Amino acid sequence: MKRKFLIFQIVFSLLFVVTCFSQKSSLFLKAGLNLANVSISDNGSVDDTKMLTGFQAGLMGDLPLTSFLSVQPGLFFTGKGTKSQAGDETDASYYKAKTNPYYIELPVNLVFKLPVENAKFFVGAGPYAAMGVAGKNKAEGRIFGVAFSSEKNIEWSNDDPTTSGEEGAGFGIMRRFDYGLNGTIGIEGDHALFSVNYGFGLAKLQSGSDNYTDDANKHRVLSFTIGFKL
Repeated sequence: MKRKFLIFQIVFSLLFVVTCFSQKSSLFLKAGLNLANVSISDNGSVDDTKMLTGFQAGLMGDLPLTSFLSVQPGLFFTGKGTKSQAGDETDASYYKAKTNPYYIELPVNLVFKLPVENAKFFVGAGPYAAMGVAGKNKAEGRIFGVAFSSEKNIEWSNDDPTTSGEEGAGFGIMRRFDYGLNGTIGIEGDHALFSVNYGFGLAKLQSGSDNYTDDANKHRVLSFTIGFKL
């Protein structure tokens, strides 16, 4: 693991530990639905037909800084990826593919809270760091009536996500380390919360590529989660 990313993860982990053991803090068990995609254009736009349904689950801490401001670090197992299709399954020739990587993700959000009757409305944002731990590439189709299918584990590269052109680069190899920004909005009650989150990846998925040339080939994840206070 490269030094920059190691420091990034250590800082996030320390924030999480501090939150969990603070007397004023709360800890939530969260899970929900992911609608994942990958940007396809230089300006970062996505193709909605390529959206992939997945899930996330994990823990989120809440460390109050004031009566209306909190830091919320988290630790999640989360699915990302994309799918594509050319033609229909009834055609003589068609093609379907799915890339479904799973990450351990460490977000840290700064959240503003506003009392609303017996609950709190909240909105916030912050950075995240993630490490790929599993996943598969699947493909199936038919060529002039002859069917084919394949399934294999994702091959990861340990490239530093902040640079390009390193060892391990190659076609079909994904960067293990991802980072980006996320936003969150939702409602929190005494014992539970509901939130809508959006993850905006800043690192290209393809190993050896330059993150800063454009915004194509980066993770985009919309999620809907429910959390219960522990």
